[in-house]
Amino acid sequence: MDCSLLLLLLISLLLTLSSSFVSSSTYVEEQKRDRITELPGQPSNVDFRQYSGYVTVNEERGRALFYWLVESPTTRDPKSRPLVLWLNGGPGCSSVAYGGAEEVGPFRVGSDGKTLHPKLYAWNKLANLLFLESPAGVGFSYTNSSSDLYTTGDQRTAEDSYRFLVNWFERFPQYKHRDFYIVGESYAGHFVPQLSKLVHERNKGFKNPAINLKGFMVGNAVTDDYHDYIGTFEYWWNHGLISDSTYHQLKTACYSVSSQHPSLQCMEALRSAELEQGNIDPYSIFTKPCNNTVQLKSFLKGRYPWMSRAYDPCTERYSNVYFNRVEVQKALHANVTRLSYPWKSCSDIVGNYWTDSPVSMLPIYRELIAAGLKIWVFSGDTDAVVPITATRYSIDALKLATITNWYPWYDHGKVGGWSQVYKGLTLVTVTGAGHEVPLHRPRQAFIIFRAFLENKPMPMS
Repeated sequence: MDCSLLLLLLISLLLTLSSSFVSSSTYVEEQKRDRITELPGQPSNVDFRQYSGYVTVNEERGRALFYWLVESPTTRDPKSRPLVLWLNGGPGCSSVAYGGAEEVGPFRVGSDGKTLHPKLYAWNKLANLLFLESPAGVGFSYTNSSSDLYTTGDQRTAEDSYRFLVNWFERFPQYKHRDFYIVGESYAGHFVPQLSKLVHERNKGFKNPAINLKGFMVGNAVTDDYHDYIGTFEYWWNHGLISDSTYHQLKTACYSVSSQHPSLQCMEALRSAELEQGNIDPYSIFTKPCNNTVQLKSFLKGRYPWMSRAYDPCTERYSNVYFNRVEVQKALHANVTRLSYPWKSCSDIVGNYWTDSPVSMLPIYRELIAAGLKIWVFSGDTDAVVPITATRYSIDALKLATITNWYPWYDHGKVGGWSQVYKGLTLVTVTGAGHEVPLHRPRQAFIIFRAFLENKPMPMS
């Protein structure tokens, strides 16, 4: 072989090895930087790894999203477990605050705002959990362009979340090609299918895609404005929360308008409904509102402008205290840019100035059902914000063939709720659960999550 050709081959090999070494060294260092040594107040017997930090999604605008990764315990072999991305809604609410600290994460924040307590039915026992604060302006996620906070909407949120995933998988290549699911609740009923659609579309042409999306699941999810309105107003009336006249007023004024940007007439009807409902917790109508706090509901703009975005103001207070502690932020590698505002469970600016919001997710459902993705929808039946009736009307509009008709599912001999299996979608209800199903019924939510991952129907006995 010609000496010059041999030399060129050797140089090419060295460059390839060098590039591979640099790449490997880079992500190893990034993971080491993001590794959480210990969260202040956490229990002493934590046997799983945690990571958190920032992923830049738009360098020009200076947008970076904050994540918290909670792996499965070492005794449950995290390398064999799927990865699940959890998203909360609002729009403008923190997945760290709700999904992480209240619902499916490994810890709940104590009433002192300092201690963390283990959850018996934490979902990381079944999967590695990735909580994302999205969009920029929510929680610790930030933008260096203040105008971004006033112009955020569904499309940008989906694009930034996708960019986050692409960059995050480069930082954590051990999760590439592993089974991946997207799960969320409330207005994440928009975020989850929209992001799933993006991932699915951009995976086309790849036999073994890095982001190996297998399906998604949503709870008490905003799905379709028209059917959500019909089902919500019917739920209020059937549960005696509003008068006949207000029910008629709502049906007349709201059915044909956007839920995110309702008309003046619809807003007036919603205001009448708020006054008639009184000081209840609409997110869990049979739960006593928290004492020693401001009135639970406030006239805010958001997914439902007449209701507060948070489930339990007391629980929210605990998180607000904990995540604003300097030592907690240091442990989380958070607030590195020293934000000009405190961490909040929900961003009023992001929620109040939300821009684009498609009226229906049903076209995306049809597309992803046809693509063969696994799709589950669950609903707590004491939620008056996105009630079970709204979800059933939306699913009925898909006109899917039924595989297994409506039946009660059981937990230790007691009815946990009801389920119906359609061709391409499974619906599960949870009796006695409010808007945040894993908060109200943690064991039942855990059973649903396990059945979803294993692709098994809910237990019939």
